[in-house]
Amino acid sequence: MRSFYEAFWADAPQDPEPYAFERRRALLRAEVKPGERVLDFGCGAGRFLQELDDGIGVEIAEEAARRARENTGADVRLLEPDGSIPLGHGEVDLVWCSETLEHIPDVAHALLEIRRVLKPGGRLLATVPYHPPIAIVRFDRALDPLGQHVRFFTRRSLRRTLRESGFDPVSVRGWRMLVARATRP
Repeated sequence: MRSFYEAFWADAPQDPEPYAFERRRALLRAEVKPGERVLDFGCGAGRFLQELDDGIGVEIAEEAARRARENTGADVRLLEPDGSIPLGHGEVDLVWCSETLEHIPDVAHALLEIRRVLKPGGRLLATVPYHPPIAIVRFDRALDPLGQHVRFFTRRSLRRTLRESGFDPVSVRGWRMLVARATRP
């Protein structure tokens, strides 16, 4: 997985604008409270880190992490080879995980790690593409076998996944882009 994303970032622009950037930036800004430490899980080149007063980024690809550091000056770390987040238990108030979960083969482990680094009462704000049940009818268009997405979510499946990962309460809303808010008890 790491080698795939190293190759991807080797060909990407230095600071590409993320998909639906303005909409996602507004979501993040509305969620962050003054003084909170925020983890951008899957920070890419760091666009969202620029919006945070106390942000830390984590990436799977060293090339993306390097770009995020150069673009933002933020603390950006590399995901451990076993998928662990290089932070201690309960170190962050909010995890921003936007358009990332769908790229991760072991979503259960990623969510376990996200929950681990959140403080009790800490929150996860996640976005993923919405794949409605009708997508099965248009399988080739909706679920591209050559695309980067390895997980596909409906509102129900994302809600269930977050609850089964130990988050409560969980809310999932949206169309085309699902927006999930979940709390570590």
